[in-house]
Amino acid sequence: MSDTIDKAQYQSELILQQQIRIATQKTSLPTRTHCIDCDEPIPLLRQQKVTGCQRCVVCQTQFESQRARG
Repeated sequence: MSDTIDKAQYQSELILQQQIRIATQKTSLPTRTHCIDCDEPIPLLRQQKVTGCQRCVVCQTQFESQRARG
Protein backbone atom coordinates (compact mmCIF):
# COMPACT_ATOMS: atom_id res chain seq x y z
CA MET A 1 0.00 0.00 0.00
CA SER A 2 2.80 2.43 0.81
CA ASP A 3 4.18 1.83 -2.69
CA THR A 4 0.94 3.15 -4.19
CA ILE A 5 1.02 6.18 -1.92
CA ASP A 6 4.68 6.82 -2.76
CA LYS A 7 3.90 6.70 -6.49
CA ALA A 8 0.98 9.08 -6.08
CA GLN A 9 3.07 11.49 -4.04
CA TYR A 10 5.88 11.36 -6.62
CA GLN A 11 3.43 12.05 -9.46
CA SER A 12 1.86 14.90 -7.50
CA GLU A 13 5.30 16.43 -6.94
CA LEU A 14 6.12 16.22 -10.66
CA ILE A 15 2.87 17.95 -11.57
CA LEU A 16 3.50 20.69 -9.00
CA GLN A 17 7.02 21.30 -10.31
CA GLN A 18 5.70 21.52 -13.86
CA GLN A 19 3.00 24.01 -12.84
CA ILE A 20 5.56 26.16 -11.02
CA ARG A 21 7.88 26.11 -14.03
CA ILE A 22 5.06 27.14 -16.39
CA ALA A 23 3.86 29.91 -14.07
CA THR A 24 7.30 31.42 -13.67
CA GLN A 25 8.13 31.29 -17.38
CA LYS A 26 5.11 33.04 -18.81
CA THR A 27 4.89 36.78 -18.86
CA SER A 28 1.83 38.20 -20.52
CA LEU A 29 3.17 41.73 -20.91
CA PRO A 30 6.63 43.18 -21.44
CA THR A 31 8.17 45.27 -18.69
CA ARG A 32 7.36 48.96 -19.10
CA THR A 33 9.68 51.91 -18.52
CA HIS A 34 6.81 54.17 -17.37
CA CYS A 35 3.81 53.40 -15.16
CA ILE A 36 0.55 52.75 -17.03
CA ASP A 37 -1.42 54.67 -14.38
CA CYS A 38 0.63 57.77 -13.54
CA ASP A 39 3.17 57.76 -16.40
CA GLU A 40 6.06 58.23 -13.95
CA PRO A 41 9.30 56.38 -14.76
CA ILE A 42 9.57 52.92 -13.23
CA PRO A 43 12.97 52.54 -11.52
CA LEU A 44 15.38 50.34 -13.47
CA LEU A 45 15.89 47.99 -10.51
CA ARG A 46 12.12 47.35 -10.36
CA GLN A 47 12.03 46.73 -14.11
CA GLN A 48 14.82 44.18 -13.72
CA LYS A 49 13.44 42.42 -10.64
CA VAL A 50 9.71 42.37 -11.47
CA THR A 51 9.36 40.73 -14.86
CA GLY A 52 6.48 42.26 -16.76
CA CYS A 53 5.91 45.13 -14.32
CA GLN A 54 3.40 47.67 -15.56
CA ARG A 55 3.10 50.03 -12.59
CA CYS A 56 5.32 51.93 -10.18
CA VAL A 57 5.30 50.71 -6.58
CA VAL A 58 2.76 53.32 -5.42
CA CYS A 59 0.28 52.58 -8.23
CA GLN A 60 0.78 48.81 -7.90
CA THR A 61 0.01 49.01 -4.19
CA GLN A 62 -3.16 51.00 -4.88
CA PHE A 63 -4.14 48.59 -7.67
CA GLU A 64 -3.73 45.53 -5.44
CA SER A 65 -5.60 47.23 -2.60
CA GLN A 66 -8.56 48.02 -4.85
CA ARG A 67 -8.57 44.48 -6.26
CA ALA A 68 -8.56 43.00 -2.77
CA ARG A 69 -11.62 45.04 -1.81
CA GLY A 70 -13.41 43.86 -4.93
